[in-house]
Amino acid sequence: MDFRLTEEQQALRDTARRFARQELVGLARALEAKNEPVPAAMRRRYAALGFLGVNMPEAYGGLGLGHLDALLVLEELAQVSPAVAFPVFESATGPVRAVLHFASESLRRRILPAVVSGEKVVAVAMSEPDAGTALTDLATRARVEGDTIVVDGRKRWCSGGGHADAYVVYCRMSDAPGAAGIGAVLVEKGAKGLGFGQAETLMGFRGIPSSDLYFDSVRVPADNLIVPAGGFRQLMEAFDLERCGNATMSLAIAAAALEEALAYVQERRQFGRPIVEFQAVQLKLADMAIKVEAARLLIWRAAQNAADGLPSVADSSIAKCYANEMVREVAATGMQLMGGYGYSTAYRMEQRLRDAYGWGIAGGTIDVQKTNIAAALVGRRFNQRR
Repeated sequence: MDFRLTEEQQALRDTARRFARQELVGLARALEAKNEPVPAAMRRRYAALGFLGVNMPEAYGGLGLGHLDALLVLEELAQVSPAVAFPVFESATGPVRAVLHFASESLRRRILPAVVSGEKVVAVAMSEPDAGTALTDLATRARVEGDTIVVDGRKRWCSGGGHADAYVVYCRMSDAPGAAGIGAVLVEKGAKGLGFGQAETLMGFRGIPSSDLYFDSVRVPADNLIVPAGGFRQLMEAFDLERCGNATMSLAIAAAALEEALAYVQERRQFGRPIVEFQAVQLKLADMAIKVEAARLLIWRAAQNAADGLPSVADSSIAKCYANEMVREVAATGMQLMGGYGYSTAYRMEQRLRDAYGWGIAGGTIDVQKTNIAAALVGRRFNQRR
């Protein structure tokens, strides 16, 4: 088993790193300060470099590479900040994967090339006021009327809410209980009856807009159906890749925290010498590096095992769970090593710690990943309602 990247993968990674560090650092600070998303002009710049279509088939304008290649690009951009990396996260691991794998060819042709070119952003609308972890409790409904689908309901915690051009909406499409009645449709921004709540202000995730969505008899073409009632399992299979994207965001934050802390301890002097000379500091650095490398290998395993398909629930949940936990520890250690400087907004460490906590909530909490892992171990799902 060869853990080394190919020459092509290393070149792709180096290209992404140079671009991110030369062109995105200032933008990242601006997005953090203003809590605004990556502007459309920069998205098109990503597209020109191929970053929005790394693992998208060539038939839709992508590069046709693997998931690991896409995650390499995502990590490099996210080391600058999750906000500047978010368009890549959405295109490489987000809800467009459900469109790619399960939607009609006509819907794919209408949506996927526009995502790859940077002209469209597609977000997912899953959670509701009374359906988060218990996602099968969702109440948003969709019914077919002739050649249209009518959607009614409300969604919460939609990353991209109000900003994205289209939404993959999980909804109840039949009266069958639980997962059996759930499917998904694509609703495009501008559809009559689609409204947005006030933009959320969060502890972290600044530059990644979030809001509620309101559907008041929103009508979309029947061709916007992604999966019909009973397709919940398919939707969750597509979501396994998003877990790898989520884990990569955590990995990138931790890797950046380690890099900044490593530079700091070699420059900062106390008691007449750089603090890296103290064994206590050396041990902290080693612990940070071990955690970062372990997370990277778990993510790469999940992506590589998936090949061109979708990762397994077990592989993606293990990677996400570990990365979500370790990033909080690594960012906190980085802040402690930097002392008051780490706590100051003049540096990036405090932002990394704030962002670190978000990824263990988004995309399924850490504890949910652990129940997924346990289910994989025993070979059956657990009924949390009993």
